[in-house]
Amino acid sequence: MNNAAEQIIAANKANLDALEGAATKAFAGVEKLVELNLAATKAALGESFVYAQAVMSAKTPQEFLTVQTGLFQPMAEKSAAYFQHVQSIANEGNAEFVKQIEASLADAQKAVGASVDQLVKNAPAGSEAAVAAFQSALSNGQKAVEQTQAAIKKATAQAQANFAAASKQATDLAKKAAKV
Repeated sequence: MNNAAEQIIAANKANLDALEGAATKAFAGVEKLVELNLAATKAALGESFVYAQAVMSAKTPQEFLTVQTGLFQPMAEKSAAYFQHVQSIANEGNAEFVKQIEASLADAQKAVGASVDQLVKNAPAGSEAAVAAFQSALSNGQKAVEQTQAAIKKATAQAQANFAAASKQATDLAKKAAKV
């Protein structure tokens, strides 16, 4: 592939393939969340009927309070497990997506770099200043992309930390409520 246009076309095709792969992985993550939610809903529905039957069979206020108190501890534990599962699905999908995007960007940068090198070799005499300006702009653009990637990684890590903290806080509150 000596032609710069062919290199750009190949890079675009690779980017499209990478996008398709990322979309497929994102869809797989959504499928996992749907399966988790269906299982959790089915379990909650079954447990609610068991709980309702236990409440209806309580003959004294003490029995009623015992049944009601017995509901909260398992609920807290199941909520914690659910949020941990959601977090693991999100982390897995995010890691795969970031890995795919970084690989795609690295390939695109290589292709663009090769195309620019080819254009520089074939640049007409007297266009050195324009070529230098173009290369400088390209270099600055690549640095901006790298800075953006770093910022996205930092924001993603912060979001994951916030989600973990919120999940832990919700679990702790549910456990406290169960003890009351």
